[in-house]
Amino acid sequence: MTAPTARQAPTARSAWPVPIGEAARRAGVSARMVRHYESLGLLPPVARTDSGYRQYTEADVHTLHFIRRARDLGFSMEEIATLVALWQDRSRTSAQVKHIAQTHIAQLTERIAQMQAMQRTLQTLVGCCHGDDRPDCPILDDLAGSGSGGRLQPTHEGKASKV
Repeated sequence: MTAPTARQAPTARSAWPVPIGEAARRAGVSARMVRHYESLGLLPPVARTDSGYRQYTEADVHTLHFIRRARDLGFSMEEIATLVALWQDRSRTSAQVKHIAQTHIAQLTERIAQMQAMQRTLQTLVGCCHGDDRPDCPILDDLAGSGSGGRLQPTHEGKASKV
């Protein structure tokens, strides 16, 4: 065995630029999503090799990671576009960013409340259902009556009729 030399060639992980697959892997997204983000203008046009392959810089991968983190927090693509622009604009104010985040929190709060209401309704329906061999089922009865102005009951022909 020989001792490693003090100067070794850079590893593939540290070499820049990198192809799309490596950029995607480093950012924690798929190559398909990288192309999608590019098509939306979230990334600036990237350099290409003579054979047409995309080449991503460390800054591009950092932006992809930023986008992925914003998606993980549930921001919309429109909000992410605004956040990326603000992130890259050193003359921005933090108040602009905070406003976007506060609006997103309000939207999340509303969605959580809606989901909790769905959960309570389903828990009530499951509690009313015997879950046995009988055909009557309050869960199906409720689903059949939702939004129709009256409950629908299946007929012998398989069609529904209002009750």
